[in-house]
Amino acid sequence: MPAIVLVGAQWGDEGKGKATDLIGGHLDYVVKFNGGNNAGHTVVIGDETYALHLLPSGILTPGVTPVVGNGVVIDLGVLFDELEALDARGVDVSSLVISANAHLIPSYNRVLDKVTERFLGKRKIGTTGRGIGPTYADKMARVGLRVQDLFDEKILRQKVEGALDQKNQLLVKVYNRRAVSVDEVVDELMSYADRLRPMVTDTGLLLAKALDAGETVLLEAGQATLLDVDHGTYPFVTSSNATSGGACTGSAIPPTRIDSVITVMKAYTTRVGEGPFPTELHGEEGDRLRKAGGEFGTTTGRPRRCGWLDTVIGRYAVRVNGTTDFVLTKLDVLTGYDPVPVCVGYEIDGVRHDEMPLTQTEFHHAVPIFEYLEGWHEDITEARTLSDLPAAARRYVETVEQMCGAPISAVGVGPGRDQIVAVRDLIR
Repeated sequence: MPAIVLVGAQWGDEGKGKATDLIGGHLDYVVKFNGGNNAGHTVVIGDETYALHLLPSGILTPGVTPVVGNGVVIDLGVLFDELEALDARGVDVSSLVISANAHLIPSYNRVLDKVTERFLGKRKIGTTGRGIGPTYADKMARVGLRVQDLFDEKILRQKVEGALDQKNQLLVKVYNRRAVSVDEVVDELMSYADRLRPMVTDTGLLLAKALDAGETVLLEAGQATLLDVDHGTYPFVTSSNATSGGACTGSAIPPTRIDSVITVMKAYTTRVGEGPFPTELHGEEGDRLRKAGGEFGTTTGRPRRCGWLDTVIGRYAVRVNGTTDFVLTKLDVLTGYDPVPVCVGYEIDGVRHDEMPLTQTEFHHAVPIFEYLEGWHEDITEARTLSDLPAAARRYVETVEQMCGAPISAVGVGPGRDQIVAVRDLIR
């Protein structure tokens, strides 16, 4: 049975939870393979809305085993707050498993994240300040703390001492903050050890056995293609690989076991934080789209920057991820716009570009080239098949599919988990 990768095509917040819901009945495991609590999924089930930050959205699907993979960085306080909140609402969270190799976010990295961002001033990245970047930096510098370290306090203390030898110098001498004590960090982390221990396992081995047994595994990305640290709009990116290649390193599932890549793309474009955004709308136009789409961050509550769909980005997402299927979300938000602009290329210094520019400087100066598609005014939230959509909405879907170069297999027409137009099966 398949291993399926689910990624975002744009700058995140595309509605990946809806895609997970669409195939949830076919899944045995849902794996979060990158990121931390710096992004989230909003999942609507009936009259209930769930905002997930660190946990994979599969935790809401009965019978599915949710997995936090080795590529994730974990704030233990957030983890247990989220588990307790779901448990209080009657959600069974007992099946959650966590990789022993996942890295932990210590308190000093949360502090460093915030003070560093303030120190950057106008050059700030737009980080959430949750310690994600510094923790990934520690991982690459080989001074990070892993989940398994909680089960050997001597090793944990040695690692914290080594990290703070350097970090306290930065905090005190550069940022004029107080030094962090080793005891305070170790005591905080060790306070979670007993609760965490039953959840921890070799998730790579678990998933390999699941695939061998014919079970279906979904690898679910946090953030999205243009926030990938290698392939996104660097430096205005996250600190992990949010593209399909990251699914392999972040879960220990090899690429030869990946069967399909589902890429989720919003019918317009949003981003949070700093960085270039060619189709961004400002003023009243941006406010209208933001209000219609409810575009405020699941994790931060920050208003998202909003703009028209960019098919240059769509084609790039297909190329980088090896997209086999698109899920196009929030088509209903475009109801009432007529015509509907779609970006098909960029003009940069008088030269047309139909693909992503080579350099960040060029992308920053990109001026969108639009085609204008006929809009529709009918309510589409009850549509469940393509034939239920108005002709103009169908043409929008078909045109976007042609422009991006991969089939659109499902279309979201509302926030509810059942508000979806299924075009073709996502599991084949």
